[in-house]
This record gives sequence, C-alpha cells and structure tokens, in this order.
Amino acid sequence: MMRMNIAVLVSGGVDSSVALHRLVTQGHTVTAFYIKIWLEDDVAFLGTCPWEEDVRYVQATCDLLDVPLRVVPLQKEYHAHVVRHTIDAVASGVTPNPDMLCNREVKFGIFDDRYGQAFDAIASGHYAQTVVDDGTVRLLRAPDPVKDQTYFLAMMRQAQLRRACFPIGTMRKSEVRAYAAAHNLPAATRKDSQGICFLGKISFHDFVKAHLGVRPGVFVEQETGRELGTHEGFYFYTIGQRHGISVTNGPWYVCGKDVEKNIVYITHGYTGADQRRDTCDVAGINWISGTPPETEVLQVKMRHSAQTYGAHVTLRGDDAAHVVLDAKDQAITPGQYAVFYDGDVCLGGGVIV
Repeated sequence: MMRMNIAVLVSGGVDSSVALHRLVTQGHTVTAFYIKIWLEDDVAFLGTCPWEEDVRYVQATCDLLDVPLRVVPLQKEYHAHVVRHTIDAVASGVTPNPDMLCNREVKFGIFDDRYGQAFDAIASGHYAQTVVDDGTVRLLRAPDPVKDQTYFLAMMRQAQLRRACFPIGTMRKSEVRAYAAAHNLPAATRKDSQGICFLGKISFHDFVKAHLGVRPGVFVEQETGRELGTHEGFYFYTIGQRHGISVTNGPWYVCGKDVEKNIVYITHGYTGADQRRDTCDVAGINWISGTPPETEVLQVKMRHSAQTYGAHVTLRGDDAAHVVLDAKDQAITPGQYAVFYDGDVCLGGGVIV
C-alpha cells in the first residue's frame, strides 16, 4: 500500500486500536477520530454515559503512538438517520438492525462528507477486506468466520468502499488480541462491546420502553389459541426470541405477532408444528457493485453469524428478490437484513419483508 493520509475511526476497543497501530507502523500519516453518538438527552436517565470511558482508552492509545485525536459530535445526525428509523421500525412490529445504517449513513457517509475529504481514506476496525477487480471494489469476507463483519457493511455503496480501509481484515480475533498484547496497547484486554453501539450498557428493552412506553397485551399459544399470560407490548419481542417470555412451563419461543391486536404468538419449539421456513422476500437491496449478479445460485446470511445458507435468488427488478434457502431457518425476521454472497465476495443485502 502506498503511504497515505488516513482518518481512522476509533472506538476505544481492541480492534480499532490495532487498526490504528498497524497503519502507524506502516508509515501512513493518521489522525484518529472518535465519533460521539451518545444520546445524553434521550437515554442518560437510564444509565451512565459510556463514551467518556471509551475516549480515555482512545486518548491513551493515541498518546502511546503520538497520533492526534479529534472527538466529533454527530448525535443529531445519528438520531435522524439511525435512531429515528430504529424506533419507527420497532413501533411497526419489525426488528431493525441499526448497525447496518450506521456504517453507510454515518461512519462512511456523513462523517466522510464532513470530516473525511481532507484524507485519502477512511479506516475502521472492521473484520473485512476489499480488492479491486476490473475497476470495481469487491468486499471480501475476513478469514475469521465468527468475527467476519461483511454482513454489517453490505449496505455500503461502491463509492464508499472505494475510500474504505480495513487494516485488520486479514487477521483473526486471536491474532488481534495477541498483537495488542505484544505492543502494550491499552485496550489489549478490554472486553468487546455488546449490543447496539449508541446504547452502551443500556438494554434495548429499556431504550424501547423509554420511547414507546408500555402497551399491555397477551401471549397466545400458536397451536391452541389459548391466552397464556400478559406482556408489555408486542414491540419488545422478535421472531425466534426465547428469553423474556413470562409464561410458565417453558421454554417458549416467539413465532408471530399481531401488531393491531397487540398479540404475541408463542410456541414450545420449532418441532411438531415446525415454525421454521425456507423462503422470504427481500426489498431495498443494495448491490455493492452497482448491478445485480448474473447467477441466481448464491449464499445468504439471515443475520450476523457464521451460518451461511445456499440459496436460489429470484430477482424482482434491480432491488428486490424472492429467496429460497437450502435449509429451513427458525428465525427469519422481518426488518432484519439478508446479505448475499458469491463465495467469499459479499454482493450486498436488503431488508427481509
């Protein structure tokens, strides 16, 4: 890689710390940026603010490497493009994935437009790779199948990927941890963050409750139609969910919702009645290359995990498709994203409807 002037997005975690360190040791000119998206006015009353601890780790790393750090406030923009969408989606009965929009709209979108134009590239600590193939940037899976994050980058546009840089994309998580320890990085033993980035340690349930309140409804057994208990609102539950169902004689799983009647349908499992399915429709598909693939035989991820299905994808125009999996899945969830692959190449993704 030629030496460049790179803006590095840092979070205070081990992944972005190692990404920053690698770029410095490769001889690039780097500036670290911490994007502040914490919504004090919205959620501060639910718990303590996590961003100050993050910045302490970031500042310690930057001091060690003699790298300048800028903290940039994008709370209003994040709320408009990500949080508002999340709340509206939950209220409509679907299960959103805010991280998908954060990467496209904020990290590699608004941030780049506002702060990144003075730099040759925008780097992050994602586990992903890019290559240029005949003038087109391809997004490739990372070698670590568990940590691979191409799923979360599938909605990025070609122009955004052309400016993106993923310094740890060829590494496994164990290698990242070992690298951080070997170079005495402050975040070497810091635990990975869990859940949605703008909530920190606050539960998604509490966040939803703060915005949508409580709407009492009933649990109904799918097979018999019996009312089995009460809940605080359909929007607290997602298809396939097991935990948080206050009904005796479990385990119970969420297998459906009636938004208008505020009913959550539950079942003892995905055997017998077999709530699993192997088909779904996908809308609003972003094809990273700019055009749909020529083949209909692809692989697909229905969520961020190592699980990949073979699939037959029937296109319906340029941005919609009907998907038939080669095996049944018990949690195909409207509002989540289906992400398509051709081998190790991530082709793009869209919303399950």
